[in-house]
Amino acid sequence: MTAKKNAQMDHGFDGISDKFAKNIYGTTKGQLRHALLCHHLSTLNLVNTPPKQILDSGCGLGQMAEFFADAGHHVEGMDISSESIAYAKQQAQDKHLSIDYSVGSLQSVTKQYDLIINHAVLEWLQEPFAAIELLLKQLVPGGHLSLSFFNKDALTFGNLIYGNFDYVKKGLKVKKKVRLNPQQPLSVQPVLSFINSLNNIEIIHQAGIRCIHDYMRDLSHQTTHYEALLDAEITYSTQPPYMWLGKYFHLVLRKV
Repeated sequence: MTAKKNAQMDHGFDGISDKFAKNIYGTTKGQLRHALLCHHLSTLNLVNTPPKQILDSGCGLGQMAEFFADAGHHVEGMDISSESIAYAKQQAQDKHLSIDYSVGSLQSVTKQYDLIINHAVLEWLQEPFAAIELLLKQLVPGGHLSLSFFNKDALTFGNLIYGNFDYVKKGLKVKKKVRLNPQQPLSVQPVLSFINSLNNIEIIHQAGIRCIHDYMRDLSHQTTHYEALLDAEITYSTQPPYMWLGKYFHLVLRKV
């Protein structure tokens, strides 16, 4: 299958950007995910550094692009959804941030960057491993790729403890798909194995994102205990076995 055809089959969010903003970033699950990713990238000294050339590939509504632009970096944001890009442009304008947004696919990336961000994108792609290789090619030597993806193992575990046994037996497949539900979640170990098979690429960071939040028995604590929850998520996100339960998994790769 050609890259062009793959791009056409990859999933975008035209028509539901406002719903996405409300249902994801308007809730603790989206806020916590963003806060944890920002924390880890800051801890890795990828934020408070001399200005970098950064691409947020699959930028969605632009939250991560804004984070890096606010820190003084030269940021480009790209997404296949024209509606998401329009939303992101308006947000950047309202916040007086300079971000170069454009509509495009992974296959259209031609420049090289110091840092490429690809968060919550792989699970919407037809060929996620091919996408990783494409992005790595666009890094300068010594550059970094920040990946996060929806964790199939955590999805399976969550449904087991919720008692959705038939759903798990069917391979997490349903006849009617919800557009905001990731279509192709990825198991962590195959992703790690694939990356470890690549030449001149090293994994410098791995963490679970939302290892606790999605399993809380009292859902009200997600809001009323948010600061304590964030602190606990930071503490356990890089510690096995808890990290493997993260609803998302975060990797930072370095091109040697």
